[in-house]
Amino acid sequence: MLPIPTKISTYLQTLHIPAPDSHKGQNGKVLVIGGSELFHAASKWSLDVVSKFVDMVFYSSVDENNELVSQKLYKEAKENFWNGIVLPREKINEYCVEADVIMIGPGMERTQETATFTNALVSAFPEKKWVIDAGALQMITPSLIPSASILTPHHQEFSRLVENGFNQDSAIEKGVVVVLKGKEDRIFSSTLRTPNTPDASTTLNPLYPLLIAGGNAGMTKGGTGDVLAGVIAGLYATNDATTAAVVGSFINKRAGDSLYEQVGPYFNASDLVQSVPKVLWESIK
Repeated sequence: MLPIPTKISTYLQTLHIPAPDSHKGQNGKVLVIGGSELFHAASKWSLDVVSKFVDMVFYSSVDENNELVSQKLYKEAKENFWNGIVLPREKINEYCVEADVIMIGPGMERTQETATFTNALVSAFPEKKWVIDAGALQMITPSLIPSASILTPHHQEFSRLVENGFNQDSAIEKGVVVVLKGKEDRIFSSTLRTPNTPDASTTLNPLYPLLIAGGNAGMTKGGTGDVLAGVIAGLYATNDATTAAVVGSFINKRAGDSLYEQVGPYFNASDLVQSVPKVLWESIK
């Protein structure tokens, strides 16, 4: 593994690590909303990786996905305790209140139903911490994006946002963080630190992003972006938005590179889910 760049290590050094005497609920609660009758796996990859980071995971999808996830939870409960709760749609508002972070979008279709549902939910809870991804990000009305949001678009999704009226400069100024996915992830935030001043209150110009290099041909597999969004959501529960975005992007790419050293490009999103915690812990140490 290559050395960790200084610009990344300043964020790793301040990352929240659960205290030995902490108890359930103190290390984050995340609500994952996603999936559709067409896309089953996407939200499950996000759910799987989020559960590595926080104490409580709430999950809500269409009925078919809810049933599949519930069966998996029941089957695994005897061997691996997984503190997850599967919710019908009518319970979502109740758990939006309880969750530290709401993640929405992985596996959701680009439909008017998605637009209506997403816009209503962010309008009802504008003060919450959000990670907005995939289908929800493509269909959201940009003016409704809450200020404490992390957006995780690839370049086509970002172009669609802009076409729909998204003003990146004003959004970042009010607190939104953008993780523009690509060969190099580009992170835009009003609170990026300079490498030599990890505690500085002054910020970099958000027009000049922090570039996160890494990744390989194996990362072109479907689902690796859903894993990234889940990593960021899990970290955001107990860290600030910029730290979650920077560390999440770096660890996701580094986990992919670790897998590449072992099996070349022959790995998938499920393998990435398992690699992320190991690589994060090695990086922290």
